[in-house]
Amino acid sequence: MKLRKILLASAALATLAGAAPADSVLKWGANRDIGSLDPYSYGDSFTINVLNHVYEGLVRYNKDLKIEPALAESWEILDDQVTWRFKLREGVTFHNGNPFTAADVVASLARVSDDASPLKGNLPAYVSSEAVDDLTVDIKLNGTYPLLLNDLTNIHIFDEEWMTEHDALKPTDIGAGVEGYATYNANGTGPFSVESRQPDAKTVFVKNPEWWDTPQHNLDGFELLPVTSAATRVAALLSGEISFTNDAPVQDLPRLEAAPNVSVLEGVDLRTVMIGFPFRETLTTSEANPFTDVKVREALYKAIDLDLIHQKVMRGKSRIAGATVAPPIPGYAPELDELPEFDPDAARQMLSEAGVPEGLSFEFSCISDGLVNEEQFCQAIASMWSRVGLAPKLDVAPRAVQTPKRTSGNTDVYILGWATLPMLDAYSPLLQIFHTKEGNSGVFNWGGWSFPELDKLIDAAGSELDLEKRLALETEALGIVKKEHIMLPLHQQPMAWAVTDEVSAMPLFPDNKPRLWFATMK
Repeated sequence: MKLRKILLASAALATLAGAAPADSVLKWGANRDIGSLDPYSYGDSFTINVLNHVYEGLVRYNKDLKIEPALAESWEILDDQVTWRFKLREGVTFHNGNPFTAADVVASLARVSDDASPLKGNLPAYVSSEAVDDLTVDIKLNGTYPLLLNDLTNIHIFDEEWMTEHDALKPTDIGAGVEGYATYNANGTGPFSVESRQPDAKTVFVKNPEWWDTPQHNLDGFELLPVTSAATRVAALLSGEISFTNDAPVQDLPRLEAAPNVSVLEGVDLRTVMIGFPFRETLTTSEANPFTDVKVREALYKAIDLDLIHQKVMRGKSRIAGATVAPPIPGYAPELDELPEFDPDAARQMLSEAGVPEGLSFEFSCISDGLVNEEQFCQAIASMWSRVGLAPKLDVAPRAVQTPKRTSGNTDVYILGWATLPMLDAYSPLLQIFHTKEGNSGVFNWGGWSFPELDKLIDAAGSELDLEKRLALETEALGIVKKEHIMLPLHQQPMAWAVTDEVSAMPLFPDNKPRLWFATMK
């Protein structure tokens, strides 16, 4: 990762944390707004990340992305091997002053695991929880399961009394149009609280002076400002209207690097960008669906010039991917990362042999405010597919428009980016994307595929406590994903943040999640 003109050392963080100016408000210019103030409202990693500043889990990732205690101080697995006992932190209060207790944990886990919850897949092994006393909770699982702590890093704890008072005990789902009090109001235990919110305009967060942890930031608060236009975002950064963005456009990085008042932080995201297909009988165009044939999916992969997208669209900043998980993710294997050969002639021949009619029309769904340069690489891919005799209809629209269509299966080819969060393990996409859709599994299986052999491997990995054996099962499962071309990996997208010179420290995390409780301003 390249870093210029910015302090990252922990010593500098500690020194600066106590020297805050009277009004240290960081202005975060993002490429889009959060979908809701309810972190359970949709499985959107950006919304969950922003709300991590307000709500907290029983455990969390530290600066090295290792799991450490948060609202729980310690934990143990009881003799039955399926019950985990958590000792909770004493003296924690919610932003409204209510004390944090075991009842809050039980109510929060019931809410996120509810059948109507869009995030129920984030707790795949959960069965029930019980308050042993005010500061002790038992969580019962459906079997031995090695990744509960990973799951719990992004399961936010709500105030049970607050939820009861405001009829918010049941989950919301913004993808399905289900809203509630928690959609527009928040009450967590985290380092910042929500002062005000104007959707699609500005959300104001202020420092929580009663936070249980020792702050390493020196912020009085921060403002989340959605700036969807890349050009406007760059102009705002250069003029000082915003002081930070987690989405510096790759095409503008040379200009930002040359600016005297801006520093750029670069890396490669853990998120893998993939193409998905429906496995139903017909397309949205009423044509017979050829994408259920693995040879057709393979042909479409061969028709994509991944290197050209990398060089021209992503400006050489992405990492071309042959595997559906990034190299740092447990379960990854180099032999699964081999790239397809770009061969449009062979692709055209394979499509013909599979009986795909010349000029087949289908909807290609992309998001205008989604992944890095998504609209541009979708245009490039659509053009490449046109050259092998297909007729994709590019459908580009904001996330709010595309999400309901995708979750309901009302689209054909689509783009999905998966960062293996919150698990940071290959089990995350295996369970949530590639498993048959049933219960808490396959929540993001929008294509409706089902591979029994793959399901068996995923289920076995989910109950295997031996790390080496579990990773071997995951790697074998990822091999089936690759062999069947269930989804077509494109790249791990570039990660480019930028700050103005009023920001003195902004650690860059490989999961592409800003954690402003580590940020400082001059």
